[in-house]
Amino acid sequence: MSCCAPGTESALELNGISALPEDELRAGSRELGDGIWQTDLSVPAVHCGACITTIEKELKKMDGVVDARVNLSTKRVAIKWQDGASIPRFVPALASLGYPAHLFDITADESDKEMVRLLKALAISGFAAANIMLLSVSVWSGAESATRDLFHWVSALIAIPALIWSGRIFFSSAWNALRHGRTNMDVPISIGITLAYAMSIYETMHHGEHAYFDAAVSLLFFLLIGRTLDHLMREKARVAVKGLARLAARGALVEQPDGSRSWMPVGDITPGMRILLAAGERVPVDGKVEIGSSELDCALVTGESAPQTVTPGHDLRAGTLNLVAPITMVATARADQSFLAEMIRLMEAAEGGKARYRRIADRASQLYAPVVHLTAFLAFLGWMFASGDWHRSITIAIAVLIITCPCALGLAVPIVQVVAARRLFEKGIMVKDGSAMERLAEAGAVVFDKTGTLTLGMPRLVSANGAALEHLSSAAGLAANSRHPLSLALLEEAGNHGLKSFTDVTEAPGFGIEGISGKSVWRLGRRDWATKDKNGTLESRGTEAVLSCDGKELTTFHFADQLRPDAKSAVAELAQLGLNPAILSGDTPSAVEQTARQLGIANWIGAMLPAEKLRKIKDLSESGTKALMVGDGLNDAPALRAAHVSMAPATAADIGRNAADFVFLRDSLSAVPFAFDISRRAGKLIRENFVIAVVYNFLAVPLAVMGYVTPLVAALAMSGSSILVVANAMRLMRGERKTVSKTTRIPVGMSMEPAE
Repeated sequence: MSCCAPGTESALELNGISALPEDELRAGSRELGDGIWQTDLSVPAVHCGACITTIEKELKKMDGVVDARVNLSTKRVAIKWQDGASIPRFVPALASLGYPAHLFDITADESDKEMVRLLKALAISGFAAANIMLLSVSVWSGAESATRDLFHWVSALIAIPALIWSGRIFFSSAWNALRHGRTNMDVPISIGITLAYAMSIYETMHHGEHAYFDAAVSLLFFLLIGRTLDHLMREKARVAVKGLARLAARGALVEQPDGSRSWMPVGDITPGMRILLAAGERVPVDGKVEIGSSELDCALVTGESAPQTVTPGHDLRAGTLNLVAPITMVATARADQSFLAEMIRLMEAAEGGKARYRRIADRASQLYAPVVHLTAFLAFLGWMFASGDWHRSITIAIAVLIITCPCALGLAVPIVQVVAARRLFEKGIMVKDGSAMERLAEAGAVVFDKTGTLTLGMPRLVSANGAALEHLSSAAGLAANSRHPLSLALLEEAGNHGLKSFTDVTEAPGFGIEGISGKSVWRLGRRDWATKDKNGTLESRGTEAVLSCDGKELTTFHFADQLRPDAKSAVAELAQLGLNPAILSGDTPSAVEQTARQLGIANWIGAMLPAEKLRKIKDLSESGTKALMVGDGLNDAPALRAAHVSMAPATAADIGRNAADFVFLRDSLSAVPFAFDISRRAGKLIRENFVIAVVYNFLAVPLAVMGYVTPLVAALAMSGSSILVVANAMRLMRGERKTVSKTTRIPVGMSMEPAE
């Protein structure tokens, strides 16, 4: 087994694809802003660190290409390019390197054809190995020379189908690399199997006593066992991404402008189209409800199992399930720009990020081919010089070729990233880059914004000063004409009670709402505006609303923001994990102090401008503290970018989500300590995998060179090391975190206590 992806020979079927029309390529790309576009290509032939380096290096040399990133797990390359007079010719460039490519389609069939191919190859090689082994028993038992030669020739014939059908997984991959002037990890395996068979044919033709057909075919059989197990474990780790892809609808019933209806593939649906969504169907693209009401299973977005009611005007997310009644929706985004597509892209980015450990493993894998070939050649020369036995020398060289494949090293980092991304996704946390997990594990302090981060940013009515029901009805009647958060809170409190009617309702931005009832003027808003009291305090605007009639105060409604679920326990967990929490907020000092007191946070500053938040984060960095910034608003974006690592809720402004490294989809703030814990454990497992890989090669290579390992044992050892690394990574799927007593404090001189 190797870390090379199986089935790369299927890429040869794509050799006819040398170019794509520019309009098709642009249609399959998405705009990122500032004239930057991204194209996602499927590259089936990519299979090791050397492939990644070759592709990325070649693409980055092309005019107009800003960045290129290969994801080994998904066999895809994401190319960012600057819009210009023409689109760079990615596909021909990749085809010239031996990597035929085509546009990635999120709606493509996700059936596991590789597993079918592997199982067929495994069955054929296993059948051949069993029969050859039976014939070998007679030879080992001391058969006559004529009988021995006959059994050897029969074994040679049985081995041919196994080598042609089962061995092609290795041979075609190796040939595709060699004919383009490269080597990969399947080259020495192919050489080893071919040498073992050729040496056996030579022995048979010269009536030799020993032939190794059983070893050659058994070697192939055990290599395929290891590769199949590797594939199974990788697919198990990537089940989250596959599950997301299966939530994508294949198409929808679209209502045309002339009133006719036709089924349309999801890739052809464009913004503005009217879609008829029946009960039991999944939302194909992001959109809004136009006609009808229903209940949706939105667990994909919110993590909550309870159905959510949607009515005209409600936003719909691709992948959510319509449960109750048919509705008509209007598409607001293409399939490749939908919420579901973005989640899949984030998952894949987390799996393929270039963390420091990943770069180390890639560089080591690049050195593999020349080093292993040189080692095997020197072992052959050394044994020929020492013993003069060319038969034994070739056998040892074959063992060295097989056992030194750095599969464990190649899998050490990516398999952990895949499993970690899955664990985070299960808790509603999306990661933009695999390197973000490494940076999160290094954080020593966590800095929160308040509104929308520690709180939900949705005020609720906490006191109405004993307001009568008629006053609540009057206030809600005025509030019904506004989308202000305080108005929405009043409407929610009023519930199904009758609302007072008003005429000539107007809203004065920053002050409140005014309406006429009879001959009286009613107002709801700031105290100084509603009562014409010039002494109203500026701070009172955000926490209270006064209801007045003809300038006379009737009642005062007090509001408070709601803390996110689990906010208090999350802050306590972060302290236990070694992160010192602090608050930097643009809200009033009194509001920030109240929140900090509720959560037990000692360090806080209020009334901060975006530039002041940015300066604080930079000061922490300069003092040696690597800070995790958690924020959601436009004013948090500079600080999110400047922080060592950052997180934002899915409810954050677009610029805030784009600036953050992690995005959590659910309301609970427990996502922050969970992400930190998973990142820290992932880093530990990666280091353990490196140790396993290094120890394996340190012990295996000398044993093979000294002649203590046969090719068959080498295949078992190499497969075992890879499976051990993958199994170690899967430990991340279980186990509870262990808190630590050590707490990293913000350095002296960097206190976040508000100035007197």
